[in-house]
Amino acid sequence: MQNIGFIGVGIMGKPMAKNLIKAGYSLVVHDMDTAPVKDVVEAGAKEGKSSSHVAAQSDVIITMLPNSPHVKEVVLGKDGVLDGAKPGTILIDMSSIAPLVSREISEKAEEKGVIMLDAPVSGGEPKAIEGTLAIMVGGPQETFDKVKDILAVMGGSVTLVGEIGSGNITKLANQIIVALNIAAMSEAMTLAVKAGVDPEKVYNAIRGGLAGSTVLDAKMPLVLEGNFKPGFRIELHIKDMMNALETAHELMVPVPLASQITEFMQALKVDGKGGHDHGGIVQFYEKLAKIEVRK
Repeated sequence: MQNIGFIGVGIMGKPMAKNLIKAGYSLVVHDMDTAPVKDVVEAGAKEGKSSSHVAAQSDVIITMLPNSPHVKEVVLGKDGVLDGAKPGTILIDMSSIAPLVSREISEKAEEKGVIMLDAPVSGGEPKAIEGTLAIMVGGPQETFDKVKDILAVMGGSVTLVGEIGSGNITKLANQIIVALNIAAMSEAMTLAVKAGVDPEKVYNAIRGGLAGSTVLDAKMPLVLEGNFKPGFRIELHIKDMMNALETAHELMVPVPLASQITEFMQALKVDGKGGHDHGGIVQFYEKLAKIEVRK
């Protein structure tokens, strides 16, 4: 069984790493934050001293980091993955980053004999804990086939969508749809409450029809409880949307709705709610309408 290095064990990475340990894989983990590392080590992993130290002990290296600069630093920087990785090592970046950065890192990795896949995920912390994430992968078919079983431990669906960078293009499309679904839910439920109708009853009435969605079922119960504990933080969704806008502008694709919802989330961040779950987008509407969407 392949030895796996796992770099980045935060909200998402920690449960993903633990699921790999449960499945019997040997893990070496590293993170700048030592607290989650200790938690994963207690579950059966070894602690790596640095990214290069992790890479030197691994056949497959998984990175799960906040954004493009972090991945570049961990992979390409001093004492980074490429300083320690052997030729033939597979690098799976499961972070959500700019597609052009995925391609840039992949080219540098290939010079060292390291083959890269970009494999961002969707589903947030609950799906990470369950091991049922949606994983969208870009890279060579042959490499994908070698690690598909590893990815399947962490994901309910694992799909190769194209060449390197395609995984993150797919993730950007996903993030636009998720953000706009939450905004539509928030707008509709704010209207219902303002009109004096019970939002829980509205939710139950529409969830089985055409307006029903995975997003609605995941976020509406939390909104009704006023629970904005982060499964996926607003500030991270802003990061994804900024990557989407940048990519869209480079490709000359107008994305007016994506631009608008990004500004809604930015307003919430300015209001001190950037650390809330993205279901907290409803608070933008609540503030405007001077009501709360609760049970």
